[in-house]
This record gives sequence, structure tokens and C-alpha cells, in this order.
Amino acid sequence: MSFFRQLRSPGLVFVSSLLVLFALLVSSVPVTTASGNEQKSADPWPSSQTLQPTQLAKMLTDKYSSVPTIVFVGFRSLYVGGHVPNASFHGTASSEQGLAELQSWAATLPRSTDLAIYCGCCPFDKCPNIRPAYTALSGMGFKKLRMLVMPTSFAVDWADKGYPVQKGM
Repeated sequence: MSFFRQLRSPGLVFVSSLLVLFALLVSSVPVTTASGNEQKSADPWPSSQTLQPTQLAKMLTDKYSSVPTIVFVGFRSLYVGGHVPNASFHGTASSEQGLAELQSWAATLPRSTDLAIYCGCCPFDKCPNIRPAYTALSGMGFKKLRMLVMPTSFAVDWADKGYPVQKGM
């Protein structure tokens, strides 16, 4: 079989089609460049609404910093095991009941309240809690809303770095 006939074989055409589809899919995936510039984001918030652990840790220790109201939106057992000092817990945002508890608590706050929400149960981009919490609070009209980005987990990105940890309810 000649080289050109092999190129037109049904199997090769199928594989080539899959490769083209894969290339199209990959080209539409949001990426951050090495310089940190965001190209696209699948997250519902702009990058300006993110907060890094180093930033929040500094706010907590700097007596001149304005500290946001910190809200833990993950699982109760993780909150009890350790959380950012003064963070409050109002339900797990990935459950209907937890999201309702969060919204009920937030309904009592002025919409100008500076909120920092976080979970830390798992890698930030896979977290089942952070996006529902953001969507709910943003939908309620909160404008000063920031996501505390813990790329790996609370343990790795906060506790292991020596930042302050509070335990219990």
C-alpha cells in the first residue's frame, strides 16, 4: 500500500479527526501565562476578586490592615479541625441545606460587607464549595467579595506555611 493510500484509510481519518477535535478543545481551555496574566477564566469571578494566603495572613497580623469578614464554606469536620482565625462557618456550600444556611446568614449583612470566602478541602480548581458560595453571595448583591485561593488545600497552603490556625467551632 502506498503512503498516500495509507493517509486516506478510514482508521487514519478517524484518528486525525479526533486529534483535530482535541486540538480545538485544548485551544479553548483557559490558561494563565507564565507572567501570571490571565487569558480566560472559567471561574465566575474576575482575578481582581482573588486573595492569596500570604495577603490574608499579612492582614491578620498587621494591626493597620482592614481584615475582611472571613467565611469558611467547606465541610464542618474540616472547619473543626482547623481554620483561618475568626472565620465563621454557615454550612457547606455544595449542599442545598448548607447553601441555604449561608444565604440566611448573609441576608443579615450590609451588601457593602467585605467578605473573603474559602474552603481548602482540595485543590481550588476542583473545589465543590467555593463556586456555589460565590454565585450565591454575588447573586445577593455583595460586591466586596474575594476568593481566598488555596491551590492545593488548607493544610498545604495555610497551616504548613505557619500561618495562624484556630480549631473548634
